[in-house]
Parts: sequence; C-alpha cells; structure tokens
Amino acid sequence: MGKLEVSVVIKRPVEEVFSFVSDPANETLWSSGQVESSQISEGPVGVGTIMREVYRILGKRFDYTYEIIEYEPNRRYSCKSISGLFPWQGTFTFKSVKGGTKVTMASEFQIGGFFKLAEPIAIRMAKRQFEADFHNLKDLLESEP
Repeated sequence: MGKLEVSVVIKRPVEEVFSFVSDPANETLWSSGQVESSQISEGPVGVGTIMREVYRILGKRFDYTYEIIEYEPNRRYSCKSISGLFPWQGTFTFKSVKGGTKVTMASEFQIGGFFKLAEPIAIRMAKRQFEADFHNLKDLLESEP
C-alpha cells in the first residue's frame, strides 16, 4: 500500500481555506492534471456526497468517483474511491496556526497489476505532484484580496 502526506501553510483564515478546498468547483483551479470535478449526488456537500473527477495524465484520461466519508467543517474531510484506476482513501485536515491555516493531505492507495512494479516511482511522482498542487493552492488563495 502506498502512502503519502503533504502540507502547506496558507495565509488565510481556516474558514476561507476549508470552504475553497472542499468545493469541487474549485479543484481544477489548483490541481494540475485535473480537467473536471463535479458533485454527482444531490444536496449540500457532506458525509455521503458522491463526486466525479477526471484527470489527464501523460495524455491519458482517468475518471473516478469517490464518496465523502467524514466531514467536519473547518477541521477535516475524508473521502474514499468508489471507482477508478486504483483504490484510494484520503483525508484533508485544516488547522489554524499563527499567520494562517495549515492544510495537510494524507492519502493511502493500492497500486495493482503492472503498475505495482513501479509503485515506488509512482509514489515519488504523486508526492511531487501534490506538493506542486499545494503550492498552486497557496499562491491562488494568498493572491485573493
């Protein structure tokens, strides 16, 4: 099982950061490779909400759906894949710190089949990508008035 964790401190209040990050309409603004993100279940975002995302990686399209399994506004939310290339589960946590909000994403995933051989490389690549995405998020939110 692959695991990774990435954090960033954003100079914005926790309520603003949580609201922005937990809104699927904003994901394509800061998550590179992601070309679509939408809520496919009805109602407000919370436990049981189903999301669909599409990524373009190395010229290939990858679709997956996930369910929000934990949702505590301004503190954390967790999600788990329902369909897609490989099973995964991730948690975003939000903590007020001096000067802003610390956002941490921790993820576990199972790479199988042919890709299992390349798991260490895939983990390093994914970590670099998430770090870059978190820097995009930081730049975007800190540039907002």
